[in-house]
Amino acid sequence: MIPPVLDVRGLGISFGGLKAVDDVSFSVERHRITTIIGPNGAGKSTLFNLISGALTPRNGKVMIDGVEMTRGSAEQKKAAGLSRSFQITNLFFELTVAENLRLAAQLLEPPTHAFLPIRRSRRAMEKTERMLERFRLAHRRDELAGNLSHGDQRRLEIAVCLASEPKLLLLDEPTQGMSHADTQDTAALVRGLTEDVTVLLIEHDIGLVMNLSDHVVVMHQGRKLAEGPPKVVRSDPVVQAAYFGHH
Repeated sequence: MIPPVLDVRGLGISFGGLKAVDDVSFSVERHRITTIIGPNGAGKSTLFNLISGALTPRNGKVMIDGVEMTRGSAEQKKAAGLSRSFQITNLFFELTVAENLRLAAQLLEPPTHAFLPIRRSRRAMEKTERMLERFRLAHRRDELAGNLSHGDQRRLEIAVCLASEPKLLLLDEPTQGMSHADTQDTAALVRGLTEDVTVLLIEHDIGLVMNLSDHVVVMHQGRKLAEGPPKVVRSDPVVQAAYFGHH
């Protein structure tokens, strides 16, 4: 039996007396979009930090492709196939769009190529060109990333995450601060990513979540409140009372 790309079991961490994430378990199936939702303070970003290696859990397990990576660093988890974006855009603003992508794609090159001239990094260069076309950024390849619009910066950040060819892509509120049009474009883009990668998403736009997700995990006060297909989760009276604010 093929294991899920990500398997989280009993994950938890406390800060002082506060259980920020408390005994959370769920699995992420291949080539699907799993979305974590919950009110502010529910523990969503802390959970992402535990999964990605930014924080070390006090208890529980993180399995990537059946291999335990619970205490692995962010670099080790990236090498295992995990890539992550952040709520705040995480780009090199002083570099061009193409340079941001090429740096990310450099991970595809053998370590022996590390000290060769850039023009010898053929796989990284080819990946950069494909990402520029796929994310509709080719006409802005030579612009500084810091000069892009917010929507284009978020799109570039997703492209940068994908350039290293991960198995699992963690996206933390990719549509935050976007216009309605940019949000719809990004949703379509994320849906198309599942041909190549599995997506784990944090998203606050419930309408977007219900239309985009294959599976939804609801967090509340650090614990998993519910999970399942979007329609099942939305109709759950416990979720409605705790998250949507009505019965």
